[in-house]
Amino acid sequence: MASSAASTVTSIPKPTKEKTVRANGKRGAAPAQDGLPRDPIEVKYRDFFWTYTEEPHRTRRLEIIKAHPEVTKLCGPEPLTKYVVLLVVSIQIFCAYLLRNTPFFSPYFWLLAYVVGATANQNLFLAIHEISHNLAFRSPTANRLLAIFANLPIGIPYSASFRPYHLTHHKSLGVDGLDTDLPTALEAVFLDSILGKAFFCTFQILFYALRPMAVYRVPFTWVSALNVATQLSFDAVILRTLGTQSMLYFVFSSFLAGSLHPLAGHFIAEHYVYSTVTPAQADPANGIPVPETYSYYGPLNFLTYNVGLHNEHHDFPAVPWTRLHKLHEIAREFYADLPHHTSWTYVLWRFIFDESVGIRCRVKRKEGGRLVGQGAQKQKPAEEWKEDELQS
Repeated sequence: MASSAASTVTSIPKPTKEKTVRANGKRGAAPAQDGLPRDPIEVKYRDFFWTYTEEPHRTRRLEIIKAHPEVTKLCGPEPLTKYVVLLVVSIQIFCAYLLRNTPFFSPYFWLLAYVVGATANQNLFLAIHEISHNLAFRSPTANRLLAIFANLPIGIPYSASFRPYHLTHHKSLGVDGLDTDLPTALEAVFLDSILGKAFFCTFQILFYALRPMAVYRVPFTWVSALNVATQLSFDAVILRTLGTQSMLYFVFSSFLAGSLHPLAGHFIAEHYVYSTVTPAQADPANGIPVPETYSYYGPLNFLTYNVGLHNEHHDFPAVPWTRLHKLHEIAREFYADLPHHTSWTYVLWRFIFDESVGIRCRVKRKEGGRLVGQGAQKQKPAEEWKEDELQS
């Protein structure tokens, strides 16, 4: 496997309760006197996994470009995206029309909302994710407008604020206080149990919606104002023409899309550290698993803009969803040995019931990265602009 020592994780000792677990989720033997686990595939975690090193994707990106310079030709907008967005938005409006007179507690309402609505709105979440990297049009403004349009069936305006938070997640992966994808210490205290994790998985869409505002605020721009105004106008039209049930369908579909739904497994699968690692993937000093980004190579990628190819996406955020598999094929030797998931449903199951996986299983950094969308990028050195073309 082609990799770099830059991805090695170093644990900062924490005065919190330590857990020692085996890869199969059962409790293992205590560490030996030298601090190394007796079982080579044993891992241990206390609090979060802290590291002093930079995130691994920039290093691997440079290695891949050196080995396969042709991958840079994969970067750029995908014209198909706007048509997929139009189709899914149309499907959701049609379903809202069908349910305009259906009671909320009708099994037909819940079945359609779960099977079609949640799937469609998760697809739109990830369309907005794709568009945030300017991968639908070459024009930044056209991308912002398409994201606002994709936001409509979601019911709540968020596309404008999502972009700076998400791009900061890329620029500052794992950086405490910048990466809002990271659980907070408060979440770790109250949710690191079976019941707590089940609550988190059920209401994770609310955590992802509210957590960023608790970490830091992004500026309210003209795009934000347009996003809010357009969404409120659309919601008012739906309420006036189709009624409360149709509006409820949109909002409930968004909730289910980020709850106990197979597609919602991608939220956890992407960056939570699962303990199924081999000795070669563990830091020999302490047995803590190195990988902090996991890919998924299953059929649900078809519904989610290939977001499962998450190592590939973080390595090259400027490669659109239709070309991520090509990236994987070209640079296969860089990805073949990385741990990955085969089922998002099993990801959710293990997260809730496996004591070796929990809220604290995230790699965190104290330093590095930068904010996006607050003028911080204006101060970048000139040599960073060229690299950013491959990232956003």
